[in-house]
Parts: sequence; structure tokens; C-alpha cells
Amino acid sequence: MQELVFLKLGGSLLTDKTRLKALRAPVLERLAAEVAAALAEQPDLRLLIGHGSGSYGHVTASRYHTRAGVRSPEAWRGYADTALVAGQLNRLVLDALRGAGVPVLPVQPSASACCRDGELQSLDERPVRVALEHGLVPVVYGDVALDEVRGGTIISTEEIFAWLADRLCPARVVLAGEMPGVLRFDPRDTPAGAPQLAEAVIPQIAPPGLGELARILGDSRGVDVTGGMLSKVQDMVALLQNTPTLRCVQLVSGLTPGLVRSVLLDASLRAGTTIQRAIEG
Repeated sequence: MQELVFLKLGGSLLTDKTRLKALRAPVLERLAAEVAAALAEQPDLRLLIGHGSGSYGHVTASRYHTRAGVRSPEAWRGYADTALVAGQLNRLVLDALRGAGVPVLPVQPSASACCRDGELQSLDERPVRVALEHGLVPVVYGDVALDEVRGGTIISTEEIFAWLADRLCPARVVLAGEMPGVLRFDPRDTPAGAPQLAEAVIPQIAPPGLGELARILGDSRGVDVTGGMLSKVQDMVALLQNTPTLRCVQLVSGLTPGLVRSVLLDASLRAGTTIQRAIEG
């Protein structure tokens, strides 16, 4: 059977995270068409899609500090509002994918997720497993979750991927964002004469070199309640180390037309930043 690929469409790619509910509709429609094209060219490709909450869930969750915990009546209303707006973006993503011909099945994480002090402890993977077995494309997203210690919290798409990877054994993870990969400098603080972003991409990352990256990786642009680029890289390194079937994680630009389709179809394509167990010579 064809390898299983986890694809994340980043919230900063699908939305302008500096403004509330600012969907980048043309970007979403193009990405949906690229996913549909990849599936048409490789019908046995098994694909799980996740997406961030962008300026929908992140802005609302930040206002109520939902990640830190949910205890007061106001915080619980914020928890509910965060779930609502995250679901609104999910519906837009589903509609775009379905409109492009992708056989999607929505899977709402908050319906079964439970955390303990911010750590995901349980999530029902059966809907995802059955969808994949029958040729469907399950779609998950960053969402709220009940928490035994905090009352409620936020779970990121990366955390959901980590939970599902342990049970579904993907071969690859592709993270499509607005940047061309992991950069050697924060694009917000680019000095005069700095190289173009594409030239600043770190092509390969392996766990032994992660400490050096902590000095240069900045937070995400806009509001991000689940951490910036450093957090995402750390999550993906841990995922790689804990998932024997996982060959690599690729971070690529979803703003480059055709790149998501190409990466889905060609596991050997060199693009963006590749996280792997050891740096190739």
C-alpha cells in the first residue's frame, strides 16, 4: 500500500494572523487544487491533512489565554468561542478541498481529546483510521481540548500529528507555511543587504544541531498561542525520534505555486528544510 503522508497547511499560510478572521481565499483554493491534482496523479496516495487555526482560533484563544487554562465563566465562554471560530476556518478548508474534488472527512479533535496539564492524553484515532482504509482524506485542525488540570487548553496540529503518528505510522510529514523553510534569521529583523529568504533557508536539520538553532529561531509572526518556529521544529524532531516509520519532515513554502503538489508526489524532492535523523554528507 502507498505510504501515508501527513500534510499540514499552516495557519499563517491560510490566514493573515495579524488580523481577525482574515482568510487568504486564493491561497486556500490553489492549495486545494494542488492536493486534488496530487491525488489524481497518484490515486493510491494516503493522505491526512491538518491545518492551523491562524487568525481564527489563535486570536480568540490569545484574548482569553485559553492555552494556560480555563476556570472562570468568562474563560469558558472564551473556550467555546475559540472552538467556534476554529471550526469556522475548518469548514472553509473542507469546502475548498471538497470543491476541488478531494474526498474529505472532517474529524473534530475537541470531540474526543483530553489533556493533562497541557499534554495530550487521549484522542480517538478510529475515525481517521477508517477514513484512510476507505480512500478518504481525514482533516484535523488545531482545536480546544478538555484538560484534567487546567480545565481546558489548546492542542496544536503538531501535537495531534504526534499522537496520530504513533498509531498510524506515517512515512513523511510535510508542513506547508508562508516561509520557504526554516530561516537563518528572523524575517522581521532583516538587516540591510541580507540575502533573499530562499538563500537563507537551512536545508537540513538533525537533532544534534538543534541547540544552535534555538539562538536564531524567532517566534511566529502575528498571534500564535501554540509557539513559534522553534517550538514547531522541536515538536517535529521529537516526532521523528519517536516514530520509527517516519523518514523525514519537510517544511516548505505553500506560497510557491505547485510546490505542495510536487512534494506530495516526489518524496526525494529537495525543497525547503528537511528534518531527519542525521545530516547527509
